[in-house]
Amino acid sequence: MERSSLSISNNIAEGFERRTTQELLTFLYIARGSAGELRSMLLFLERLSAFGNLKSEISDLRSQAESVSRQLRAWADSLQNTDIKGQRYLNNKTRRAAAASDERERFVEELRRCQEENIARAQKAGQGKN
Repeated sequence: MERSSLSISNNIAEGFERRTTQELLTFLYIARGSAGELRSMLLFLERLSAFGNLKSEISDLRSQAESVSRQLRAWADSLQNTDIKGQRYLNNKTRRAAAASDERERFVEELRRCQEENIARAQKAGQGKN
């Protein structure tokens, strides 16, 4: 159990250090597999009568392992939907493009917020006339 739980964080670290999105994804899935191994072992322990006095603690650990697995899946899903190939591929041109895209998104979000505020003010002013 120690090895499988340690394998989760080690695989995340190794994938991150590889500096490409694809390799990080690969290691996130390996880490997720280790979380599955841990859940399997915890389920087995939970069913052994010798560990009956630890059922609550084992159940809590299983819940945490399930949460870790869900988080890894969500991270992997978000990486699969990104155009960034990874740190290894970043250069000044791609950094500028990413920064410009972020700036555009912030600007559009600010416009939406202002529009919503203006609509709310107009609706409030319209209610005051009735």
